[in-house]
Amino acid sequence: MNGDIIDELAWRGLISQMTDEDALRARLAAGPITVYAGFDPTAPSLHHGHLVQLVLLRHLQRAGHRVIALVGGATGLIGDPRPTTERSLNTREVVAQWTERLAKQISSFLDFEGDNPARMVNNLDWTAELTAIDFLRDIGKHYRLGTMLAKDIVARRLASDEGISFTEFSYQILQGMDFLELHRRYGCELQTGGSDQWGNLLSGVELVRKADQERVFALTTPLITKADGTKFGKTAGGAVWLDPSMMSPYAFYQFWINAADQDVIGWLKTFTFRTQDEIAELENAVTERPFAREAQRALAGDVTTLVHGEQATNQAILASQALFGRADLAELDAATLDAAVAELPSAVIEPGTGIVDALVSTEIVKGRNEARRALGDGGVYVNNVKVTDVETVLEETDFLHGRHAVIRRGKKSLAAVTKSEVDA
Repeated sequence: MNGDIIDELAWRGLISQMTDEDALRARLAAGPITVYAGFDPTAPSLHHGHLVQLVLLRHLQRAGHRVIALVGGATGLIGDPRPTTERSLNTREVVAQWTERLAKQISSFLDFEGDNPARMVNNLDWTAELTAIDFLRDIGKHYRLGTMLAKDIVARRLASDEGISFTEFSYQILQGMDFLELHRRYGCELQTGGSDQWGNLLSGVELVRKADQERVFALTTPLITKADGTKFGKTAGGAVWLDPSMMSPYAFYQFWINAADQDVIGWLKTFTFRTQDEIAELENAVTERPFAREAQRALAGDVTTLVHGEQATNQAILASQALFGRADLAELDAATLDAAVAELPSAVIEPGTGIVDALVSTEIVKGRNEARRALGDGGVYVNNVKVTDVETVLEETDFLHGRHAVIRRGKKSLAAVTKSEVDA
């Protein structure tokens, strides 16, 4: 696939900009190229934006190219400039911890063994001992202020009330230095990043040209959006975190399975490794059988397996089925059950509480009379077992894993009750 990897990536929506397309195509077709993407530890976890880069690197590695994942133990101490305000600098200890966490996350996405192993690097390794004088003499001399000031993010910050510090202004030099260092150490010729990183990527391309008189390339991916124009994320302003302690595999799976019909095919191309024929079949399914949500189930299954593994994905699928009576709730492990009920209306009660009071406390009924009617109509279930007797009480054994009981009214109204001594 070396000769047409650019076409493949473009079809998948993984290309926004690139330097000298004809030359890059020719170079990729000529044989394996070394490519890197950087991941700054400005949070304790990677998110969906980083996932795009990891998928891109994986495509390139599978096509026979040599990939490098750079964790920014140095650049993470500075932080890429934000569009509007200055970042708060994290302590060295925090950045070091986050660097380790990100490296561990990245290690599961790429193949670090075999005939074409990926490589993991930390840019603190070549910046920690660098003196200010050496930095200014060897690197700074290749930069012109006019070019640096013209960078979009810098120009916007300069026009703002807050301005930009010399620290964040210098970030583009540090990232450019990474490309130069990787080019010298490993023959790296291509850097990838999100389209908002275009200016920083060009910094590296220009630095290698000026310092070593050699041509290298940059390629960016589009920022992922939803078709309705809202931000891609769990909420309007939230990230889809890859760390299970920050976003459970169940919640992660739910995000993808709830993809809108107008988004799902594009996301299948970008975030999965399904073939063009497979995705074409799923696209037909969206048109002909949208109610079956086959494409959404394929997307959620593939991406959750990629990030969290097959076992966690199977538990997430089982939870989705079990909540609505299509599987046994007792088969869910405690962590998945916790994650599933966290998405539901809930209340904290004591064992021995009557079913009427439990229903009212979760607010899936409007009052005791409505609760009694629902029970009399046969539309109330506790852990998927129908309950009709208004005198029923929730016993200790009703709380799965000694924690939660799931209450359902009808086919779709779900709620959870948690034992009072368990943190909800």
